[in-house]
Amino acid sequence: MSELLTNKKRVLKEIIKKLHSGVPPDELKDEFKEILKGIKPDDIAMVEEELIREGIAREEIQRLCDVHLAVFKESLEEETLAPQGHPIHTLMEEHKIILQFAEGLKDIAERIRDAGEFDKEMGELSHIVEHLKDSESHYVREENVLFPYLEKHGITGPPAVMWSEHNEIRKIKKGIYDAVENYKNMAFQDFVEKLANLSTSLGEMLQSHFYKENNILFPTALRVIEEDEWIDIRGQFDELGYCCFTPEYARKEVEKVISKPEALAEGRAVFETGDLSYEELEAILNTLPVDITFVDKEDTVRYFNQSKERIFPRTRAVIGRKVQLCHPKESVHKVEQILNDFKNGKRDVVEFWINKGGRLIYIRYFAVRKNGEYLGTLEVTQDITDIKKIEGERRLLE
Repeated sequence: MSELLTNKKRVLKEIIKKLHSGVPPDELKDEFKEILKGIKPDDIAMVEEELIREGIAREEIQRLCDVHLAVFKESLEEETLAPQGHPIHTLMEEHKIILQFAEGLKDIAERIRDAGEFDKEMGELSHIVEHLKDSESHYVREENVLFPYLEKHGITGPPAVMWSEHNEIRKIKKGIYDAVENYKNMAFQDFVEKLANLSTSLGEMLQSHFYKENNILFPTALRVIEEDEWIDIRGQFDELGYCCFTPEYARKEVEKVISKPEALAEGRAVFETGDLSYEELEAILNTLPVDITFVDKEDTVRYFNQSKERIFPRTRAVIGRKVQLCHPKESVHKVEQILNDFKNGKRDVVEFWINKGGRLIYIRYFAVRKNGEYLGTLEVTQDITDIKKIEGERRLLE
């Protein structure tokens, strides 16, 4: 690293520290405008990563991220060069379309208020709501593929901040969905006010969030992720699927170079109760009517099966990832508690259940032990909606 770049990063670090201490952004703009020329998006990402390691909370980084951007905006607004079909290009095109939906939502809220009645605009409103629901695929691809690859290259702070913002976006969207679903049970004025406030909040949140991704996160990804990794990322994007409004060119199949683990030794897996070929073993695990994920004793994700109808998305990008990074910060403390209880022998199983899309999902965590030694944790997820409906008896082949 050149001495000039090292000095720039040192100054950049001082700027962020001063922002955190309450110095007005305008004062810092004039003071550091010249020396900040040439600062790249991944420089900001790396410096914020260092500050997190030094003790500044991720929540604090997130809270002041907009202030950082106000200082650095002029040096950041450069076109992100990614060709059609590249995962980054696809994500940025989806950003544009999602923002159009948010603007359309605000426009409809105004038209409903001006018209003084619901019905004329409800068809178009429901259409936009369906597209907003389908936009979940956009965030799922980022969280389950792009973020893990950034983490592999040492970029962990910015993805964590972006994931937290995804959850904030989800909360706003859920409020919109609830209002639209129950509008007939609401007073007209209450509905209009709620829809207007939520659509404004969504638009502002998306503008800020997408700006950060387009100008910091994505350029950083383009600089640190290798070309062969992008091919693998594209393949995993294809596996997870796209939004109904994703441009068609992004859906076309491309030649995929998928990284594979080293070849297993020839022979069979021998157990106390029998033996299986590796092909048989993998097929059996994938045939199980449950989703399983194994996390080793170092809290590293080592394996997941590929059941026919997976309930929660999993991609190869999570292999080798710390399990704590696979959860939003709001629930990491619960994950830590479960793992600690397993390691300390306080528990052997933890179970809970949730409603997802009208289905009852049963989630269990098991401590995996051999001769009393903790080897890791097994997560088992199962849709038990239909199982709960079973009554009486059914004999074989009846």
